[in-house]
Amino acid sequence: MADLRQEIASSAFAEGFILCGFASLRALAERRAFYESWLGQGCHGEMAYLARDPERRLDPRLLDPRLRSVISLAYPYQPPRLPPIDWRQELRGRIAAYALGPDYHLYVAEKMRAVVGTLLRLRPSAVFRLYVDTGPVLEREWALRAGIGWIGKNTNLLNRSHGSYFFLGEIFTDVDFGDDLPPYRNYCGRCERCLNLCPTGALRSGYVMDARLCISYLTIELRGPIPRELRSKLGNWIFGCDVCQEVCPWNKVSKRAVETAWELMPFLPDLLRLDEGEFSRRFSRTALKRAKRRGLLRNVAVALGNSQNPRAIPALTSCLEQEKDALIRAHAAWALGRIGGAQAREALIRALAREPDKTVRQEIVLALEESGSCQANPI
Repeated sequence: MADLRQEIASSAFAEGFILCGFASLRALAERRAFYESWLGQGCHGEMAYLARDPERRLDPRLLDPRLRSVISLAYPYQPPRLPPIDWRQELRGRIAAYALGPDYHLYVAEKMRAVVGTLLRLRPSAVFRLYVDTGPVLEREWALRAGIGWIGKNTNLLNRSHGSYFFLGEIFTDVDFGDDLPPYRNYCGRCERCLNLCPTGALRSGYVMDARLCISYLTIELRGPIPRELRSKLGNWIFGCDVCQEVCPWNKVSKRAVETAWELMPFLPDLLRLDEGEFSRRFSRTALKRAKRRGLLRNVAVALGNSQNPRAIPALTSCLEQEKDALIRAHAAWALGRIGGAQAREALIRALAREPDKTVRQEIVLALEESGSCQANPI
């Protein structure tokens, strides 16, 4: 089986994967109590799919009883080299590095199919199932058991040579690859930088991440309003967050970026003007499409408010007056209140007089109260 492993690993490396490991499938019984407790505490937020049929996540053989093994793969992406600017002055947002360029679900899956091609050449009758951040799969658990890394305190999979800037993919198959290798040792030690520096306190000891506080969840998965008490902690993140990766000492070894990634810091007022057609043309083949237009523009409004830059007021005022989506208008109102000043208050007072949505009116009143100029009743 060693030769079979080597052939598949060589194929994976030829496709650009940086890590490849193998593990036999079994029920992850030792993870059941942790997972059920995490769900029971509501840490998954509105991601109801995570609580749906959890047994399939704990045992992939329930997907197909023929499956016996997993090939775990890691495909790298570049950590960002950000422009040396003051984002508040320049009104620039921030996008997580993994979302740069084409949607990784598409191109990583294509490269994995090439690895499957090698598997089928060597085992023509092999059964397989392929996953790239899709389906009921506990990706990090299988990567851990395949020996390609350890799960860090930031809940990301880490590798001593490559840090955590990579995507995980799994190929489940009925092929038996022989005995498992020893698991990867945990090298976090006493370090707790990720826990201490998470802007919202989403990370807790015990390798727990509360998605309800995570900026990635708030800017991507959450479909409704961002809790008011968390908005100021988002800074200029408009899609995802890289803080727990950036502060991790193991990512120092993986910083290979050579070009300044301006695309990761788009000009916020331009984004706030996107209509559905423009959003689709710009982001339909990128990971950002998951947030949808209303989610992205909601996030943009929050970032503009966090800039506290009066230059953001015209774009926010126009949004409050012309935007059809009440969710976006509500966050634009919050942003104007956070910036404050006479110009912002005047815009809020004008909007309150004609705003038809009760939730938006309430946001406007709260914004005026915070800026010391509440002059009307929200009802």
